Amino acid sequence: MSVMQIQKMEFANLAAEEYFLASEKLIQGNPKQTIWQHYTDPSAKFLTGIWQSEIGKWRINYTEEEFCQMLQGVSILTDADGREVTLKAGDNFVIPRGFQGTWEVLELSRKIYVIYEA
Repeated sequence: MSVMQIQKMEFANLAAEEYFLASEKLIQGNPKQTIWQHYTDPSAKFLTGIWQSEIGKWRINYTEEEFCQMLQGVSILTDADGREVTLKAGDNFVIPRGFQGTWEVLELSRKIYVIYEA
């Protein structure tokens, strides 16, 4: 039996990866997004880290399961039927596989994410 090493997520030690969304997803703005990837398992199906986005709005279509904890800012998730949920610092939520709608960042937003892609 092997002993597994537990890793603390230390934001200052994570490398930042910046990117912009594909133009076909954009609805408003062109927000720069940044991820600080903390952990990816050997299968690349389970990953964790920190995500940040500037102000903007875009279409989303989830193929993964995602647990999130908002650390900063205000965002609105809207489903395909027009139902909205406002998310702010301290909120925890799950986005299920198959979710379609929009993500709108009203104030620079940062979240911890835990993703499982089946």
